[in-house]
Amino acid sequence: MDDSKYYEYADLEWAIGINRFTLEMTGLWPDEKLNRRQRLWANLRSFIIFITLILVQIMPSIFSLMRVWGDMVAIIDNLQITLPFSVCAVKIIIMWLRKEDLESVVTMVVADWIQTKTEEERDTMIRKARIARRLIIFGCIMMVLAIFILIVPPCFGYSMRYLTNITDPGKPLLLQTYYFCDVSVSPNFEIAFVAQAMAIILGAFTYTGIDNFLGLLVFHICAQMEILKGRLLNLHGFKDFNVGLSMNVQNHIRLIRSVDVIDKTFNLMLLALLVYFGILFCLQGFLIISMIDEGGNVSFIRICWLVSVLINTFVHMCVYCVVGDILIDKCDGIFYAAYDYAWYTLKPNEARSLMMIMIRAERPLYITAGKIFPMTLSMFCSLIKTSAGYISVLLANR
Repeated sequence: MDDSKYYEYADLEWAIGINRFTLEMTGLWPDEKLNRRQRLWANLRSFIIFITLILVQIMPSIFSLMRVWGDMVAIIDNLQITLPFSVCAVKIIIMWLRKEDLESVVTMVVADWIQTKTEEERDTMIRKARIARRLIIFGCIMMVLAIFILIVPPCFGYSMRYLTNITDPGKPLLLQTYYFCDVSVSPNFEIAFVAQAMAIILGAFTYTGIDNFLGLLVFHICAQMEILKGRLLNLHGFKDFNVGLSMNVQNHIRLIRSVDVIDKTFNLMLLALLVYFGILFCLQGFLIISMIDEGGNVSFIRICWLVSVLINTFVHMCVYCVVGDILIDKCDGIFYAAYDYAWYTLKPNEARSLMMIMIRAERPLYITAGKIFPMTLSMFCSLIKTSAGYISVLLANR
């Protein structure tokens, strides 16, 4: 392998290595090069994680939610764990069903990194990949921090949960759950404790890995659109205008199809996240304000825990909307690149050909929540405003 190819593969590993490792652990990394046996093992890992989340956490949490119905604090304590785990299970199903379609997008990402490119194009890809990489690292840090807080302090008798005789008649577990067997006695308690710890670790890895995968793909496409914009502005550098325009049109179509695959894969996930964020933001905002109003009965550590969960959820949702806005902006950049080109210097048939890419680029590319709401900052602000309105309603009727 020559030096140029070595550096291109090194760039590829730097850009996608962390995210690929996370999703390979969960069996959800789309890779068309896997043989039949490797695909079987990957699917088996995904199935084991899904079943673990359902049997250890989601179903027992739903049973516990039915038992504490009527106690607002206990309900919120339940939902702040049940909702993200349920969304995580939905993500696993969707990723598994759409893995074959995503293989083409991942193949495109790999091909873009290892192909020959100019130094300016490489710098553009590195700049966008650096943003995605920082988000991935931030997500991993938050994941490890959440795992630590949920697992380690309870081992020494300190729990961040809201404990009652209904939810925890014996020794408290890591999560608010209800099992049909008695888990207050040994060895049932130890088995349930370890099982919940495993569910937390697997759920955190899966939840964060899938979210980061979306950021990785979208930022890569944004980089390719920026490169395409530069090529459109420099069409005069091609010896044959029609050949150069044809190459750019094919590249544009390739990016449009990739965004379509990404939207089809993630739109239901984003809709679930939208509902989950709205509910959690409303309920936790109500709980934090209520606890502060109570004055002396407030546990500072518990408030810090609730605020950290709220901030983490807020940041994740904000990032999705920022990514969606960036994608729209880069799509508009292609339209204006074609619009700003000196078309009046072209032959009539060449100018007409240039109009085709302008017409297609006029339609913005965006990712949506359930094919209904475009993921933009304006939508995020509307969601915050609506959730804050429901907080005031809950406070008025408590």
